Amino acid sequence: MSDTSNMSGACWYVVHTYSGYENKVKVNIEKTIENRQLQDQIIEVRVPMQDVVELKNGVRKHVQKKMFPGYVLVNMIMNDETWYVVRNTRGVTGFVGPGSKPVPLTIDEMRSLGLYDGPLGQQKLPEKLRVDFAEGDSIMVTDGPWKDTQGVITAMNFSKQTVTINVEMFGRETPVEISFTDVVKTF
Repeated sequence: MSDTSNMSGACWYVVHTYSGYENKVKVNIEKTIENRQLQDQIIEVRVPMQDVVELKNGVRKHVQKKMFPGYVLVNMIMNDETWYVVRNTRGVTGFVGPGSKPVPLTIDEMRSLGLYDGPLGQQKLPEKLRVDFAEGDSIMVTDGPWKDTQGVITAMNFSKQTVTINVEMFGRETPVEISFTDVVKTF
């Protein structure tokens, strides 16, 4: 078993919450920490967020989304009092682990979430992209050499952020890649 504690003996634990209650749980735990002076035992409470790029009608929009809806991360020293405080917070359904025994995150899990800046350094999570079109949808090209061309998406490449449509060239259908930002879905 790998050691996941830092100098204070605290570990990161995952707490399951009612869906949509993540921020309320975070605030309630933080209020309890302050009221009971538990700052040295419950160090931090986080609702992990990630930047997501949404593409709607050709417009890119950066938004923050919960990485794990229904879960909150708590950096704490596990003992009867801290377990009781977190477990009995309104909106909490329990700790993640077998039975009622909370299991701390491993160093690899913490590193992937940006919670551990140890010997291998912090890893940045890849930015996710959400678009309002999919394979099989009809689109209109809004910019570039194929502007005003209509087509049906035959493939999508999220790493290159392109769609493939077939256009007629020299009397035959030819696949063409076009940037996500240069297309809009037609209805």
